[in-house]
Amino acid sequence: MTRKLLAPPPAGSDLKPIYGTGHPGVVEVLRFFRDPITMVAQRRAQFGDITYMNSFGLKFVIPLTPGGSEEIAINKKKAFANEPAWGFLIGPFFRRGIILMDFSEHRHHRRIMQEAFNPTHLKGYLQDMQPMLKDRVANLPVGDDVRMLKELKQVTLDLALEIFLGMDLPRAEADRINKAFIDCVDAGLSLIRKDIPGTKWARGLRGRKVLEDFFYEHLPAKRASVTPDLFSVLCHAKSEDGDTFTDEDVVNHMIFVLMAAHDTSTITLTTMVYYMAKHPEWQRRAREQSQGLPPDISYDTLDEFTVLDRIMKESLRLNSPVPGLPRRAIEDTEIDGHFVPKGTYVSAINLVNHHNPALWKDPEHFDPDRFSPERAEDKVHRYAWMPFGGGVHKCIGLYFAQMEIKTVMHNLLLRYEWSVPEDYVWKLDNSTLPVPKDRLPVRLRAL
Repeated sequence: MTRKLLAPPPAGSDLKPIYGTGHPGVVEVLRFFRDPITMVAQRRAQFGDITYMNSFGLKFVIPLTPGGSEEIAINKKKAFANEPAWGFLIGPFFRRGIILMDFSEHRHHRRIMQEAFNPTHLKGYLQDMQPMLKDRVANLPVGDDVRMLKELKQVTLDLALEIFLGMDLPRAEADRINKAFIDCVDAGLSLIRKDIPGTKWARGLRGRKVLEDFFYEHLPAKRASVTPDLFSVLCHAKSEDGDTFTDEDVVNHMIFVLMAAHDTSTITLTTMVYYMAKHPEWQRRAREQSQGLPPDISYDTLDEFTVLDRIMKESLRLNSPVPGLPRRAIEDTEIDGHFVPKGTYVSAINLVNHHNPALWKDPEHFDPDRFSPERAEDKVHRYAWMPFGGGVHKCIGLYFAQMEIKTVMHNLLLRYEWSVPEDYVWKLDNSTLPVPKDRLPVRLRAL
């Protein structure tokens, strides 16, 4: 394998250089999409603690240790910026979302948005989602070929529309909004990044326009009244200093948050269903615990779902919905003692740490008990497990997501059992967010 230098360290410095293969970007991207875990293992064997890869015509530095990931996430020297990296990947479709902001501006917007995810609002969201999710789960189709990705995606979309938007949309309108979100997400990692008819990029731009028109149409009504949904909360949210969001802020944040909450929860739920089908003993343990708890989850009982919590954490480790934390160096800097020149893109990629045999025992094996207090493998390093990111950009909706996921799974366990053929192994499509190519067919049977 070839070995090519990223950039020579400054003369007289004790910084070490960073090497990669120097292969063309399209080759590296396609290899990563095809088998990212193997590719990372090969890079670690050849280059050690850090490497770089060509991607979309850019060079991305990838630390291969949890310490390197932590340096990017914490960004103590403020040498890395989110907006140039995320803006390149998804900016045309999710511009001005909270993840595309930096430093004082990010802090300003996050302080206002934090109100929407305080304990009072979280308790309200949880109470409101119970009957809706119970009804949606009760109406899942049963049979020998139920595509769970599709079914769970519909459940999470319905939840997002009801809890985040406070709207009961006709199915055709809900499907139109859902398609717009899908088109925006799919466009982010498109290899063709120009507005050419028929491409993912062009569909993403059209999807963004659909979403903007939708939110601006409904915004006056949300400004005019106070309701418990996220849309209304953001319209009326104030920071401790009395700062509020403009109409444009509300629309931008709603488009980003709705996408982030919808897709990440769908992938997590689908991954949990897959591993509980492959490991029926864990499905049984989770069901027995759910049967011993109240049918409706309350804010005070969330922590009692200890088995479900371990399954969720292990599923997030094995298949993180958000693959990494891209940034761009805005000055010459370093990662783990290696020289990173100004203008270089960097990314802390979750699977680098989540599948590292130096951090986890038998990392490719599904083993939720690794998160038990007795073993606590995730505590070996604070960035050994990082599905929600870290630092000031850590996912603002992580507690909402966990409430939603536990509620859906609790109801699923109480109503159904599911299985896959013993020799079935899913294949993931990593070209956008990691989802099963076949949408995960299971045999779903009512209890």
